[in-house]
Order: sequence, then C-alpha cells, then structure tokens
Amino acid sequence: MIQVENLVKQYGKHTAVDQISFHIEKGKVYGFLGPNGAGKSTTMNILTGYIGATGGSVIINGYDITKEPEKAKACIGYLPELPPLYPDMKVIEYLNFAAQLKKIKKSERAEQIQKIMDMIDITDVSGRLIRNLSKGYKQRVGLAQAILGFPEIIILDEPTVGLDPKQILEIRDLIKELGKEHTVILSSHILSEISAVCDQIIIINNGKLVADDSSQNLIKEKTSAQTLLLELKGNKEFIEETLKKIEYIESFTLSDTTETDLDKIKESYFYTLHAVVGKDIREELFYDLANEKIPMLEMTSSIQSIEDIYMKLTREEA
Repeated sequence: MIQVENLVKQYGKHTAVDQISFHIEKGKVYGFLGPNGAGKSTTMNILTGYIGATGGSVIINGYDITKEPEKAKACIGYLPELPPLYPDMKVIEYLNFAAQLKKIKKSERAEQIQKIMDMIDITDVSGRLIRNLSKGYKQRVGLAQAILGFPEIIILDEPTVGLDPKQILEIRDLIKELGKEHTVILSSHILSEISAVCDQIIIINNGKLVADDSSQNLIKEKTSAQTLLLELKGNKEFIEETLKKIEYIESFTLSDTTETDLDKIKESYFYTLHAVVGKDIREELFYDLANEKIPMLEMTSSIQSIEDIYMKLTREEA
C-alpha cells in the first residue's frame, strides 16, 4: 500500500529524516514510534502530502505522492496531532464540509456521515458548535473526518490524546475494527496502546529507521538472554556450586535471603539467573535442581516488554 524509499527531509542544515525506507502492507495496523524530535511527524506529513520531501520517493497505492498527489491523497484519511477543526462550525456542518472536500457523492453523504458519527459516538453532539466541545470530543470529530470516505489507508497521529480511559479503550477497539478492512498507521507515545492494537512496529530515532518488525519478533531479537528469578531452599554454598556447574546458566546473583516461618534453621535464597540466548531453561532447570535435591520454592520469568525494547533502541541510536 505504501512504499517509502530513501526518504530525506532537510530544514537548512538540519536533517529531520535521514534516508529511511519501509513498506506498508495492506490490511495491517502499524505502530509508528519515536521520541520527540525523531522525525516521526515529519515523515507522516510527507506520507500524506502535507509537506514535500527533500529526497527519496513515496508511493501510495501505486501513485507517486509528488507526481500524482490528488490520486495518492484520495487513498488516505489523516488525523494530525492537532485536528484541523473549524470552531465556529457545528459538528454536522464540519463533517458535511469535509465530505465535500473528499468529493463524496451528494447522495451518499448523509448516510455515510451518520454511520461514522455512530461509530465514533458523536451523534449526540452533532448539532453543537465545535468550539464548545471538550478536548476528547474534538479529537473524536477529527477522527470522524479522517474516516470519512472510508479510504484504504488511515493515518492517525496521537488519536487518543485528551481522551479518558473509557474513550481510549473504545478508540482502540475502533482501530482494531478499521484494521480488518483498512491499512492503519498509528502514531502514539503510549507504548501499551501500540502493543495492544498493532501488527507491526516501526521505530525511528534521530531521523533514522531503527526497527521495523512485529512486537514479538523485536522482543525475541533484542532480548539478550532469558532472565529468571528463583527462590531456592537449602545450603547456600551447595546451591551456588550446583548453579556454577549448569552449562546453560551464563551468570547468577544472590538477591536476598529470608528465613521461613516454619523452620528457622533452613533458609531460602533469592537468585537472579541469566540463561543462554534463545533457550528456555525453565523445565530443564527444574529437573536439574530436583536431581540435586534443591527445593525450588518459586520461579518467575522476567520478559522484556516493548517499552524496554523501545528505550534500548532509542538509547543505542542516540
């Protein structure tokens, strides 16, 4: 649906976007991430034809955004970070105006606008002036404008800004539904939101592409080793000698020590273990410790989240 090749955007001597390339496939929800100033919004503005690129190419559904801008833009619905609203218009007037700009047939406008207002849950405020709406409702009106015409590609820049928790969940569900029939690109600083709704994650930093993969693959690729938190019972010296002999344990550290309530003589020890890359050691470790008659009172696997990966990638690139 979208092919971006060697995209560059410069403002004087400052390079906001530096030779990035990626492809957007049909029928997926993409998360577009990056710190403030990374070039994220600049890239999205280029994709929508809002600003021009210094170099490279952007093909939208087969149309070059610079050579055939009207055909390319007709494939896109866009919600900028600051929705382009007219405060002196009523909601219904604004959506009618947006429908005219998108060249939706007059015979279809009323039905489509009503359908979208029901989807976004703004029917109750359709007769109110936009200036009198709350920030959350203004965001919803902007989202309704983006969906008008049901374009094949929907680009949403921070769509849940200003919404309460209930509204955020509703918009997430809506994005998932849109993703079944549309290609959706979602930019957000809320990483849990990206993990919840996106099939693919694109991360840029300092104008460069640093990741383009599914969240599962990113975690698998960027996690250096499996980390386990264990509570083991028995003689401390014997436990540690046993752990040193186990080949698939790269390292371990003693975290804490407590005495049990039932037996003040025998103690339990808390260890943090790091295992060989790409190997799930939990079952094997259980049997190896059982064979040495070392009771395991607790085992917890520590898995990196997409937040951890994001911080790691942006720190490395910086």
